Amino acid sequence: MAASPSVDDSKNYLARFSTLTWLSLAQLVRSPSHSRRAEAARRAARHVLWISAGLGAAIVVLMYAIDAWEIAQMPKRGTPSLWWVRILTDFGKDEYVLAGLGGLLIAVAITAPALHGIRRSLLLGLGTRLQFIFCAVAVSSLVTEVLKYSIGRGRPFVGGEANAFHFSHFAGNPAYFSFPSGHATTAFALAFAVSVIWPKARFAMAVYALVIAATRLVLVAHHPSDVVAGALVGIVGAMFVRYWFAARRLGFVIQRDGSIVSLAGPSSGRLKRVARDAFAP
Repeated sequence: MAASPSVDDSKNYLARFSTLTWLSLAQLVRSPSHSRRAEAARRAARHVLWISAGLGAAIVVLMYAIDAWEIAQMPKRGTPSLWWVRILTDFGKDEYVLAGLGGLLIAVAITAPALHGIRRSLLLGLGTRLQFIFCAVAVSSLVTEVLKYSIGRGRPFVGGEANAFHFSHFAGNPAYFSFPSGHATTAFALAFAVSVIWPKARFAMAVYALVIAATRLVLVAHHPSDVVAGALVGIVGAMFVRYWFAARRLGFVIQRDGSIVSLAGPSSGRLKRVARDAFAP
């Protein structure tokens, strides 16, 4: 959502709502305009290469040396005492995360047309950041779904044994949707996206992502290499979306060396005041 869109306040609410909604969607697909986007692309490509090489090597080692042994050490699938882990793992489910972010975006879209001036700009600034987080998770999750279907790796003990190399490519069977882990993808994409906008949340988001990844192992839903692959897709996917936003001057600025930095957003105190004013009788 544009931080300071040109909207005629003389229009009625529905007209302002339509204009703001259109502008917020159109800005995502407009041509990139940042003069330093080439430097940012080169820098991002180097980072993606190093991350992919490091985590890719870890995935290979895990598949050959750790996966089968690790899943054999976990509690039996469906163990009743792990009910709380099954609840916890759902906090990394892409449908739930995207539904929550989508609900926040809808709330911003409904509230913003009723505000004016700086209050509207503050709320739309938050909306831009929510758009980035939503897209970071959505794009990463979409890539993961394509990889799951294409690779077709069997989940732990599919076939009756701890076989880390049980594949059925393009089977379309959820039992062969093990690689990469969708929950890990969502958790790491969300953690990266939130952290680059609000750096003070980095530690909490890192813990969140690691906990979600661990639940997939404890529940014997994935091999260790699956969750590492999910982390790789989530981080790289979120990095791509960050570049996409920065190249269009949305929520980020590209510095001279090509690094991408989040623009300073509205403080929580100012957002709370905007919320109180929006819902005040």
